[in-house]
Amino acid sequence: MNSADANLPIVGPEVPGPERFDDPAQAVARLRLLYDASSDFLCARFLDAVSQGKPAARYRAFYPEIRLTTTSFATTDSRLSFGYVAEPGTYATTVTRPDLFSQYLEQQIGLLIQNHGVPVTIGLSDTPMPVHFAVANDANLTVPQDGVLDFPLRDVFDVPDLSTTHDDIVNGYGFVYPDGASPLSPFTAQRVDYSLARLSHYTATLPDHFQNHVVFTNYQFYVEEFETFARKMLADKSSGYTAFVGPGNLVITDAETPMPAPAKLPQMPTYHLKRKGGQGITLVNIGIGPSNAKTATDHIAVLRPHAWLMVGHCAGLRSSQRLGDFVLAHAYLREDHVLDADLPVWVPIPALAEIQIALERAVAEVTQLEGYELKRIMRTGTVATIDNRNWELRDQSGPVQRLSQSRAIALDMESATIAANGFRFRVPYGTLLCVSDKPLHGELKLPGMASEFYKTQVSRHLMIGIRAVESLRDMPLERIHSRKLRSFEETAFL
Repeated sequence: MNSADANLPIVGPEVPGPERFDDPAQAVARLRLLYDASSDFLCARFLDAVSQGKPAARYRAFYPEIRLTTTSFATTDSRLSFGYVAEPGTYATTVTRPDLFSQYLEQQIGLLIQNHGVPVTIGLSDTPMPVHFAVANDANLTVPQDGVLDFPLRDVFDVPDLSTTHDDIVNGYGFVYPDGASPLSPFTAQRVDYSLARLSHYTATLPDHFQNHVVFTNYQFYVEEFETFARKMLADKSSGYTAFVGPGNLVITDAETPMPAPAKLPQMPTYHLKRKGGQGITLVNIGIGPSNAKTATDHIAVLRPHAWLMVGHCAGLRSSQRLGDFVLAHAYLREDHVLDADLPVWVPIPALAEIQIALERAVAEVTQLEGYELKRIMRTGTVATIDNRNWELRDQSGPVQRLSQSRAIALDMESATIAANGFRFRVPYGTLLCVSDKPLHGELKLPGMASEFYKTQVSRHLMIGIRAVESLRDMPLERIHSRKLRSFEETAFL
């Protein structure tokens, strides 16, 4: 912005001042009013600027915020891992898309009010709302690339700011807001908006369609089976599932309605089997590799899902394993490297009992095997995740030694990344893999073997993941969100 632009008057929307609320529904309603006023104002002024040229003012609107001040060390239920602040002080969080997060916000605000006995204050924050994120709410508007308009966009509007788009809160870097308030939630509003935009780009579905339970896979075959399952559920009106959504936001509510594939599949094709209250299942085909796994989980995390599971293929490392056997991960050897700067490899990634039990019970239910007999087709142990798909073509002595020392029983390229990011973002996680090859024992993944394997195993494997998710759905949140995922310096919000 040049010196002349610095003297432009700053114009913003007319909004109510800060107000205290002891009713969470009313608090969320005020958040929506403030957010809509800011977003609508920026969209309208953007349209004016595009059609009429550079205005004689600078336009600025702010994200709403939630603020809590308490002077008491509240006594809370020690079984809970969320819903309260640990010590007296002032806490705040900027908020975006309160329409999308209304259920989450009501729940979290309600717990704060209940556990601390003080109201929350809803007002505007000091964080400007970037015009790009406001315009993203209107499908008919698009921010042009720099140079298309006859004036620099940033001379008139605020644009995304990396200083407020970060993971400092979840990474435990001691983030505080400029006025000294501690964070109430894991993400700032700009960080959430950034991920919402990325999700639309990578999955070709709106964030609004994502469900509270997410299944990741690394093969398209699982997508085909998921669609088959979804159509069965839509045909059964008592199933509770209401719609099936594919890339391009194609929505079907009838089992017989075709779902044509979009002309161009996104990088991570994503499908949503929807249920009231977001209690359905989202399936994401992340493809192969830890980079994709990190990208997907980095962005889905802002939606605060109740759990995510990895259900994919792996290499079996024991001679006693057979193609089609299952591996339930209870530990991870992290050689994916994509999270080393955010979560050092010395940080243990614990198994979560609730997820482990749900997965093991689902295997027993689908295979009709129990107890000692279940060991015939499933092993529990360490899963190694690497970043080199063709590690077998290099000197094997180093990798093989580490695999042996870690007691790894399976190897893939995504599971440890998904689990580690679940740990980092406080999202319950689990892994159930299916052995599709045994490279150390001469059983490589070849076309003929693969096609037969896929025919017989994919459907059963996916159904196990679905059954596990459905059992997790019936658990209270306080049981799923384990205290293992929370540190001694935590945000009150999940």
